[in-house]
Amino acid sequence: MNALTDRPAPPPVDPDAPTGADLVVNEVYASVQGESTYAGLPCVFVRLTGCNLRCVWCDTAYAFHEGARRAVDDVVREVLGFGVPLAEVTGGEPLLQPGVHPLMAKLADAGLTVLLETSGSLDIARVDPRVVRIVDVKCPGSGEAGKNRWENLAHLRPGDELKFVIAGRDDYEWAREQVRGRGLAARATVLFGPAWGAAEPRRLVEWILEDRLPVRFQLQLHKYVWPPETRGV
Repeated sequence: MNALTDRPAPPPVDPDAPTGADLVVNEVYASVQGESTYAGLPCVFVRLTGCNLRCVWCDTAYAFHEGARRAVDDVVREVLGFGVPLAEVTGGEPLLQPGVHPLMAKLADAGLTVLLETSGSLDIARVDPRVVRIVDVKCPGSGEAGKNRWENLAHLRPGDELKFVIAGRDDYEWAREQVRGRGLAARATVLFGPAWGAAEPRRLVEWILEDRLPVRFQLQLHKYVWPPETRGV
């Protein structure tokens, strides 16, 4: 385990605590960013509890229910304590919790570069304009393609990213048609990555090259540094 992840456990959940000014947090840890155009950079991750989707290849199902209620200011202090200038708020689905908005705003106020990893099923319009939004587009192989909120495309800003997790050739062809038919490469940086254990990375690269598709290939770097099931990395 990375020494940076050896953090004290947060306080227990208080079910009577107010909502909006607090959050249910699964974990806070420092690692290297494994995905997106920020891959390889030291990053502090705030993983929030709860998700409205059940993707077939999900690797963080423990965040569906596990977590502790914490004040937003307490989480901000912990993040700043790592001394790392990049932070990502992830889940689960972080936009399910109203307190995510003051959390992201306060991290940005403190001078951090803030990333939001979201499933793409919820409205991103409210997100602080200083936050980089990394928005999933769910392929059919995820089992949740029907939950894509296509209205979010109209809210994309320069610097935002769209992420496709590809589980096989059918997913690739579907994703290719979304990129071309919706002009996605002109809206945001588009990321294609293989679902761990379901798609061969080399094949995905070959398909992208064959089609001259204007997307960025990515791998989940943290799964090559640590065993794929390792938490807190």
